[in-house]
This record gives sequence, structure tokens and C-alpha cells, in this order.
Amino acid sequence: MTATLPRVQAPAPRPEFGARLRAAVRRHGPVLALYGALKLAGFCSFMYLLSSAGDYRTKHPRFGGGAHAWDVLATWDGWWYQQIALHGYDPKLVPVPGATGLITLEGNSAAFFPLYPALMRLTSLLTGLGPYGAGLVVSIVASFAAALGIYAIAERLGGRRAGFAAAGLWAVWPGSGVEWAVYSDSLYVALAAWACYAIMTRRWLTAGVLTFTAGLNRPTAAALIAALAVAALLALRRREDGALRPLLALAVAPLGLLGYLLWVGNRMGDLGGYFKLQSGAWAHSFDYGKQTADVLTSVPVGHFDYLFAYPFADVISVGVILLAFALLPLLLRLRPPAALVVHTVLTLALVLGSQQIVANISRYLLPCFPLFLPLAFAMRRLSLPLQCTLLGIAALASGSYAGYALFELGVP
Repeated sequence: MTATLPRVQAPAPRPEFGARLRAAVRRHGPVLALYGALKLAGFCSFMYLLSSAGDYRTKHPRFGGGAHAWDVLATWDGWWYQQIALHGYDPKLVPVPGATGLITLEGNSAAFFPLYPALMRLTSLLTGLGPYGAGLVVSIVASFAAALGIYAIAERLGGRRAGFAAAGLWAVWPGSGVEWAVYSDSLYVALAAWACYAIMTRRWLTAGVLTFTAGLNRPTAAALIAALAVAALLALRRREDGALRPLLALAVAPLGLLGYLLWVGNRMGDLGGYFKLQSGAWAHSFDYGKQTADVLTSVPVGHFDYLFAYPFADVISVGVILLAFALLPLLLRLRPPAALVVHTVLTLALVLGSQQIVANISRYLLPCFPLFLPLAFAMRRLSLPLQCTLLGIAALASGSYAGYALFELGVP
């Protein structure tokens, strides 16, 4: 008898690029369309309020008092990012002559991390846009990437409808006015969201690279680095993925943040130069929550005699702080992955434990996107039309609380 060899089934052909693209559009297109529609509604509402008020023309030219209402989108931090994109860095500690108050050093660009202005410069070279237009392109594209990352996390934990709600909440959240402005926040949240998703799905090298990159964008990446470290150590303890990949991710993750801080310190001749610049030029330092406690006990009774008070915007920031405190135990009750908890809690601690301009807090807490999860899980019980209606109303309102109040009545 002649032995018959078993027939080996040929591997199924991989789908063509076009088929994969159509599948991706069907899967992610509705999420991106929802986010874009909500942001556009809020953006138009903000522009209408700004044009109706007309007071944007009274701003100092350095901070956006240009000929057009939309010039305000590149104010304050946006002005600095444009200078870096155009001229690069010149780190130094320059005392203010005769200074006796909190501001003892002249501000310079070294306080702002390099990833976002580098992408602005690259986009400008590729498109021919100026730094303002290039900054908007980077921020808008990154905001969609952030929406998709937040959707992916919420969908994995609570289903597709929860993902839709979470992406919608990212569009209308207090502080969301900076998502479509010359600010680095959208880029950071995009990196943080996808890093957390990579940790959740145990793609350790991807998580390490994304965390490394986030460290080149904002100093609060320290919270993301700690989140990855906790998740990696838990994986090592459980022996889930071997030792090499978690350890490599753990080694790579902090290099972006530490590298920039050390480079600035070396150029200044003082390894702690970055923190001295933040404290001396912007009165931004870690005070263990003293400033936040002062604000929380002053604003509710109508007192605005604390450092850098902007009454209307500060009322919104107090509301955001209280909302975060209310949502945190609800998040913990859901028992999410450890990385999300560590990232959220440490971001809250870094932001609320610092002396700073209180009006900034509503945007500094944007990286606490896991706080969206309790609301998103509750909203998934609603029909999709009702969910979209509620988010649409919030989007129109965000023109006031996340746009006008932030950029015109406070400091974003």
C-alpha cells in the first residue's frame, strides 16, 4: 500500500489593502465622524461667541490680539510653540533685575517640551503652512487619534456603545477648547491613550515607545511612565509575557522625559534648571495641593484673592475638580486595569498638587480620560439618537465653557 500524505491547506490569502481600508472605515469611520461633528459644533459656537463679543482685539499682540477672531487659538502657550518651531531653543536662567516677588526669572522656550513644535516644523516644511497653520493641523489630526484611542479603551472594557460615548465626551469635556488650537494637549492625550491601550493588550514594546514619545511632549508623562512600570511589574509577577518585552518597555519608557530634562539642565549649567525655570518664570511648582485647597475654599464663597485669579474660568475649573473627585470612586468601582488607575490618580496628584494658574486645570486634566468611563458606561444604556442628542447639546455649550471662558476669560 502506498501511504497518502495529508494535504496541507494553503494559508488563506491576506485581504487586499482596499478591503482592509474599507473594513477600517466601517469600523472607525462612525466614531471619527461623531467626534468631528461634535468638535465642529463646539468650534463654531466658540467662534460665534468670540466674534459677537469682539474683545479678542484687545489682547496683547504677543498673545493673539490679531486681526481675526481665530488668532486667539495661538495665544499664550501657542505663541511659545510657534517661536520654538521657528527659532528652536535657547535654554537659560536669566534673573529679572530687582525682582522681589514670585517671578524672579525671565521666561524662555525651554519650559515647553520639544515633540509638538518639532511636528509643527515638519508639517510646515511638508505643507508650506506657517507655524500657526501647521500647529492647527498637528493638533486636529492628533485630536482624532486621541478620540480613536479613547474609543478603543472604552470599547474593550464596555462595548461599542460605551466607546462612542467616551469619544464623544472627549469632544465636549471642559478644557476641550485646546484640542483644536496651537497647543500640545491633543498630541499628549493621543499618545497616552494608545500607550494605555497597548499596555492593556500587552503590546509591551509599542507601549514603551509611545510612553517614551509622550515624555518628549509633556512633563506629566511621569504618570504614564509609572502606569507602564506598575503594569510591567504585575506582568512579570504573573509570568504572563516572559521577562524581556516588559523589561525593555520599562527601560525605554522614561528616556524621553529624562533625556529632555537632562538636556535642558546641561544647557543651563544646572541639572535642576527646568524646575527652577518653571518656578521662577511661571510660579509653577509642586506645593502639595496648597494652591488647590486655597482655591476650593475661596471660589465657592466668591473670594478671588489668590494667585493668578480669573474668576469665571476658575469657577469652571473648580467644577472640573469636583467632578473629577466624584468620578474617581466610580472609576475604581469598575475595577479597570491597573495602568488606567495609576495614570489617572497620578495625573490628578501632579496637577492638583501644583501651584499654577487655576484656569489651566480644566485642560491639564484632559489626560484623565479614564474618568470618562463611568459616564460612558452609563450612557451606553441610552439609544444612539438620544446619546448623540445629549452630546450635541453639550458640544454647543462647550463653545462657552471650553472655548470662550478658557481663551478669553482665563488663560488656557
